[in-house]
Amino acid sequence: MNKPVFQIRNLMKIYRSGDVEVRALDGVDIALDGGEMAVLLGPSGSGKSTFLNIIGGLDQATSGTVFFKDVEITALSDRQLTLYRRNHVGFVFQFYNLIPSLTAWENVALVTEVSRSPMTPDEALNMVGLEDRVSHFPAQLSGGEQQRVAIARAIAKRPEVLLCDEPTGALDSKTGIVVLEALAKINRELGTTTAIITHNAGIQAIAHRVFTFMDGRISATHVNKVRIQPAEVVW
Repeated sequence: MNKPVFQIRNLMKIYRSGDVEVRALDGVDIALDGGEMAVLLGPSGSGKSTFLNIIGGLDQATSGTVFFKDVEITALSDRQLTLYRRNHVGFVFQFYNLIPSLTAWENVALVTEVSRSPMTPDEALNMVGLEDRVSHFPAQLSGGEQQRVAIARAIAKRPEVLLCDEPTGALDSKTGIVVLEALAKINRELGTTTAIITHNAGIQAIAHRVFTFMDGRISATHVNKVRIQPAEVVW
């Protein structure tokens, strides 16, 4: 692995409602290496999505520090966080968030038009195996194809980091494996640091490292000395 892309120390996120305090994150310490594929496991409410949102610049921590390379993103202004997300981070969510009135090519082009040194939409769609679906609208695509368009959109700006929140959660096992293969290819060929949130324990075997969240903390860390291919995942 390369040197860490993220260094997170004592990360806290506390939500308050009246006298009730919920610690969504309760002192998380973690480093993610350049080019690493990490899987974040844990039940709902364990802090995984909150963690991903903070390192992606979508949410702010209550306390603690997050460094992206040499930049402390927990100290950035809203405008600086917007530039951080635009220039460095790609997001893939469980639901695809495609614009129904635009083709696959046009959905990806929305990102390339505001990026510094993007791929072409064709290059990004080719990366995820959709070169023959560029002119199709979302309603003409399967769920797995729509998710791969969403992945193409996320990687088209050549982000250093790809953050995926339940990217296969709405898909059947066969389609989910196709999506995992696309993510593994991007990690392998582009060297994109990739973090995947999942409830599916079978997916952990494709990762370099697995982090298990429980009650706002990382309760376990596992290194996969032997990684399997997405097609071998037991759903």
